Amino acid sequence: METEAKKILIVDDEEDILEFVSYNLRKEGYQLFTAQNGRDAIRSAVEHLPHLILLDVMMPGMDGIETCREIRNIPELQSCIIAFFTARNEDYSLIAGLDAGADDYITKPIRPRVLVSKVAALLRRHNPLKTATDPVMVRGNIVIDTEKYLVFVGGREVFLPRKEFELLYLLASKPGRVFTRDEIFNRIWSDDVIVSDRTIDVHIRKIREKLGDEVIKTVKGVGYKFEQI
Repeated sequence: METEAKKILIVDDEEDILEFVSYNLRKEGYQLFTAQNGRDAIRSAVEHLPHLILLDVMMPGMDGIETCREIRNIPELQSCIIAFFTARNEDYSLIAGLDAGADDYITKPIRPRVLVSKVAALLRRHNPLKTATDPVMVRGNIVIDTEKYLVFVGGREVFLPRKEFELLYLLASKPGRVFTRDEIFNRIWSDDVIVSDRTIDVHIRKIREKLGDEVIKTVKGVGYKFEQI
């Protein structure tokens, strides 16, 4: 039985970028869909449920940040990986993208071999939830449902983008245990994906904003641990 081709949605308002990226990824056997604006991207994502979305930051009308944020609010797309196309040295775009729920980024100008390698790495990322035997984890007043990607705090539902959810699950799986920064990167982003040092800090900050500062503690010079409330 043949394995179904991975589905990728490419979103960019520049026709030449769409053609360039599509050409290089089509040769690798991926099933591709394209969109040139945020609204069309959301409609295509809902229709096709891609495994990966490659999303340009700078687009007229609804930009990539807002598009990403809306996609992350759609339950059916919680497991989808989102990576931004961003110009070199645009740190503000990277941080804004991570805040909106993106998983990674690909730097422009895009080189074919780097593109193919990065896409392959993104699609084979380790999912720390796939080995979970019990779909529901209870930690004090926090309930984590790994099948529905839902988090409840004191009975109140709290939305977490996919990577925030996986990071919370990892830390909560062993309350009190300190996870080093390198261990977190390797478990959540995998050791074959290069991300900014600020990536983990952004995700931890966002989780604290939603669940409270006391949930995740920083162990200076080491990493982070989950404190059961």
